[in-house]
Amino acid sequence: MSTIEAALKERIKELTCLYEVSSILVDADPKEHIKTFTAIAQSIKVGFQYPEDTEVVIEQGSIHVATGTILTDKFLSTKIKVFDAIEGFIKVYLNKESLDFLPEEQPLIDNIGIKIGDYLDRVASKQNAARLRQQMEHADRLAIIGELTAGIAHELNTPLANILGFAELLKEDLEENFSVAADLDKIIKNAIFSREVVKKLMFFSRAMPQEKTLVNIVPQVREAMNLLDATFRKENVRYTVTIADEEMLLEVDTVQLTQILFNLTINAIYFSPPDGLVQIKVNQDAETIYLEIIDEGPGLSDEGLEKVFQPFFTTKPTGSGAGLGLSVVHGIVTSHNGSISAKNNEDKGATFKVSLPK
Repeated sequence: MSTIEAALKERIKELTCLYEVSSILVDADPKEHIKTFTAIAQSIKVGFQYPEDTEVVIEQGSIHVATGTILTDKFLSTKIKVFDAIEGFIKVYLNKESLDFLPEEQPLIDNIGIKIGDYLDRVASKQNAARLRQQMEHADRLAIIGELTAGIAHELNTPLANILGFAELLKEDLEENFSVAADLDKIIKNAIFSREVVKKLMFFSRAMPQEKTLVNIVPQVREAMNLLDATFRKENVRYTVTIADEEMLLEVDTVQLTQILFNLTINAIYFSPPDGLVQIKVNQDAETIYLEIIDEGPGLSDEGLEKVFQPFFTTKPTGSGAGLGLSVVHGIVTSHNGSISAKNNEDKGATFKVSLPK
């Protein structure tokens, strides 16, 4: 075979390799990166001048694929970039020191690295778009529930106030009738309980008045944790408080900030195992203050992650809670133009993160 014929044959192999890699990426399943990269590595191996002495390694994130055993340190490499950040590499090894790479083989794997990076860009963009769409749909559902809740709360507020007021007047008139007075006490007690439920619904729907002032929230956080110390000890749960700076200025309703801390921390305590650890972290950047409550409980189911901030949703046993604590937090955070998220930790437990703009 002449030199020209041999060179032409190699160019055909390289073009075939590029075509195969493009076809693999077009048909790739975004959930099967290992399968995709394995096929690409095999295609690269065949596309090089000495396929029987060539081994290919592709690494991206936690994924590592190789076509065979590496016997030498003789290799070509190229980077895989996703959104201009280096996320991995391709390395092609020659297992015989006596052999050499062709000059055209480096541009070949450079081109393939770009194709893989472009593919990963598209996958990440689609995943981000889907995640954003889900978040928007979730926010819309919560907004609709908030509007319904506000209407219900306002409708109930007036009759509850009347029931409570008239029951207290009757009790004053019938103090000597112990049996009737006892029944009236039950009416008053249940009316007060119902009023508190309505108040929590109004928090969720952002219908409660606020008194925002610019304060350093660090003393507020420490005071809240001091008040909860007895609860931690009673439930045999450990805790740590990590505050990044001694001054964190925020325009906030301090009573509602305390309620955020209380509700999230008490929720974390409830789901923590004996001797479990709850971490309270507070940090900031130039524009936002972040509160994180991290527990070691069982975490949240898929349904729990979807509905955790909706009123009356609870995973606690009947009688252990009305399912309003986290919805109250959501309402308060939203009314401060902030955001709150819940996610499961990699090992165990869940993390609730509140972001409040300064």
